[in-house]
Amino acid sequence: MRKKYRHLFVVILLGLLCNPLFADEKPQYDVAAFYWPSLHHDARWAPFFPGGGADGEWESIRNCMPKWEGHWQPRVPAWGYLHDNDPKVMEKKIDAATSHGVNVMIYDWYWFDNQPFLESALNDGFLKAKNVDQMKFYLMWANHDANTAWDIRRSHQMETIWPGSVDFPTFKTVVARVIEKYFSHPSYYKIDGKPVFSIYDINNLVKGLGGVQQAVAALDYFRAEVKKAGFPDLHFQMIYWAQVPKIDDSGFASNKGTAANTIKTFKVDSLTNYQFVHLAPPIPDYNQWADKALANWPNWSKQFDIPYFPHVSIGWDNNARFVGKRGAVTENVNPQTFKKYLLKAKAYADAHPDETNLITINAWNEWVEGSYLEPDERFGMGYLEAVKDVFVTQQNGVEPSDAVKR
Repeated sequence: MRKKYRHLFVVILLGLLCNPLFADEKPQYDVAAFYWPSLHHDARWAPFFPGGGADGEWESIRNCMPKWEGHWQPRVPAWGYLHDNDPKVMEKKIDAATSHGVNVMIYDWYWFDNQPFLESALNDGFLKAKNVDQMKFYLMWANHDANTAWDIRRSHQMETIWPGSVDFPTFKTVVARVIEKYFSHPSYYKIDGKPVFSIYDINNLVKGLGGVQQAVAALDYFRAEVKKAGFPDLHFQMIYWAQVPKIDDSGFASNKGTAANTIKTFKVDSLTNYQFVHLAPPIPDYNQWADKALANWPNWSKQFDIPYFPHVSIGWDNNARFVGKRGAVTENVNPQTFKKYLLKAKAYADAHPDETNLITINAWNEWVEGSYLEPDERFGMGYLEAVKDVFVTQQNGVEPSDAVKR
């Protein structure tokens, strides 16, 4: 009898292995969308808005009017002006994201004037959502200066309100907070067991800490503290753009430096981008703009010996923050063209099979910059359907959705 069941088990196992669904199985992708946590009232945030900021930056988004013929403004959310520090709202967003293949949120995280800023969307919204266990998240420390660009009355002045750079004692406070409050959360995103932590402006980090070697020592301290907390190490991800200093062979930033030296010096584990606009100035046609940004990928693949996780941005139009007219990407901005570049990102990931299949997107909700996956009145769920078609539907051999085929 045992032989009979053993034989049956072998037959079933061989049948499964020969099934095309198993034989052609493709790798799982981690699709991570940057999250701008500004869509709620915050006491420190409210003074930036003429109307009092009861809805956070929704105020600027709702009030933006077209600045030229055919200008697509205002952008109107299909779900309404929801506050993202409400856990029920975040449950809706998590359900929409995960059902369309977006399984990671990268929260823009701030520390200004020696205290956190705009943490409520993460702490009171996302982390208190009943379905938070369905999605991963990690932090990108948005350590740029806070300036008057957030206040439409003064945005043309571009004056610094709070510097984003920090000294070493403050850096230690930041390290303690992120390890204690976030890294141990079961939904925190890790690669090889290492919590991923991204830094937006490495140049500002160096500036605040007093130099390259001081920044290296601070990052070494960060790694040591992460290990003390029981993790194998820190996965330090650097946002790659023009603000990244180039380190020379003597260990200093100079015009003789290289990005490869910078990566080696700071012991960077991976790279990605935040926005195409950091790689290519905004021009009207989305295809041309995206092509310029993606033209860097082959060089980065050869130049760097650490993973570059491909990035795709949805668009660019930050006119909602300014009285005057600003450059914007205005042509071919739709789910179909976005999908074309998602396919390129997927192909890049597939061409690097030894690396984590992580793709980053700007953004889940950068409404004020015209780059968001959330549904609006023009395209509905079209951008999310594009993600689903590339990273979920095609994996399962199902026809793409009508929202993206159109």
